[in-house]
Amino acid sequence: MSQTNDIFTFPVRVYYEDTDAGGVVYNANYVKFLERARTEWLRAKGVEQHGMLEEGVGFVVSNLQMKFLRAAKLDDELFVSCKIIQGRSVSVTFAQDITDKEGNVYITAEVKIACVDLKVMKPKPIPEQLKGVFTCE
Repeated sequence: MSQTNDIFTFPVRVYYEDTDAGGVVYNANYVKFLERARTEWLRAKGVEQHGMLEEGVGFVVSNLQMKFLRAAKLDDELFVSCKIIQGRSVSVTFAQDITDKEGNVYITAEVKIACVDLKVMKPKPIPEQLKGVFTCE
């Protein structure tokens, strides 16, 4: 994991379970890689998801746009980056890329997450104690 110039990067290795019958990463698994990077980004900021869940606060993906540029294969070492590009009172939008060590881009994505009250599953403002975490830096 690394964080430089407001961009957080998380390494991911492609395992057999991530691939289809041809040894290529199955398209839905890229979404899992993006999610892992955002979770680790939160952890690096000192926020543990179980604490938010105990307080009835959750974040859900409300919009996801992905562009597939290159196929990853079994055993590839990838790097998933995330950076906040827009922060609002109830939502945050991340720009995310999946690249290899040479800088080849496999996926570009824009992911909007919304804060929800888990009891009623309705949008709610991002809690005060988290607002500093979910800002464009």
